[in-house]
Amino acid sequence: MSDPTQILRDFKPAKEFFIGIDSDGCVFDSMEIKHKECFTPMFIKHFNLQAVSKYAREVWEFVNLYSKTRGMNRFPALVRSLRLLADRPEVKRRNIIVADTNGLEEWISRESKLGNATLTAEVKRGNQGLAQVKEWSDAVNEAIEDIVKGVPPFPLFSESLEKMAQRADTMVISQTPTEALEREWLEHGIRKGVKIIAGQELGTKTEHLKFAARDKYKPENILMIGDAPGDYKAAKSNGALFYPILPGDEEASWKSFYDEALNLFLSRKFAGAYEEDLIRRFEASLPENPPWR
Repeated sequence: MSDPTQILRDFKPAKEFFIGIDSDGCVFDSMEIKHKECFTPMFIKHFNLQAVSKYAREVWEFVNLYSKTRGMNRFPALVRSLRLLADRPEVKRRNIIVADTNGLEEWISRESKLGNATLTAEVKRGNQGLAQVKEWSDAVNEAIEDIVKGVPPFPLFSESLEKMAQRADTMVISQTPTEALEREWLEHGIRKGVKIIAGQELGTKTEHLKFAARDKYKPENILMIGDAPGDYKAAKSNGALFYPILPGDEEASWKSFYDEALNLFLSRKFAGAYEEDLIRRFEASLPENPPWR
């Protein structure tokens, strides 16, 4: 298919409501294991950061788990991590050369679908400046497939999905590779609960919502559920409502969703003070600047 987003453009509503659901860190408690056991070790290995591994680990975890860039696409996250690491005094004192990000940033600026498939095609066309990034990204995917198994959905998610699917069209909206998403949702028997799984190959989360839902449902009938600022941005860019799964308080967030938030959304009482209070708590849960500055 020349345009992978066509599946989203062709999607036709079957229900009155639409709910988009992020996956990593939102449905599955997989953010910690993926980043700490897969992304970070490959970051240190493939960018030759062994001499500053402590600081590389702190930077990667801050960017991807404990700050307002939590949940962002891996390639912009790599740029931010390398730039923050290069700026650390501890790294400068050790005279460690941190990889330049100019080539990666140039590719990001012109590529709308940031994934392994487009990266591989770019390298095959002769852009060897991104070969190191491709090796790292491939290694991350292999590590995730090898290590991340048996991580179930958060308690009450499966029950919530059953309630959602009765009244709403549901879709996974994520920046994880689609193959990994399909594998994880099938493993835990919840794939049948969503119409489409949209991973990084189908564009950004903002594009997922735009193509699949924005002009097909009333704005007050569209809800995005996520645990990262990128999920909130995708929702508001499309005029949709947002329900946050608070990092570190995920079980309580899903209980609240199951007990009250879903019913409020379906009865059109979610917008206003209720949503605003949720968003205030969400924005306070993640810092902007790293603690070492």
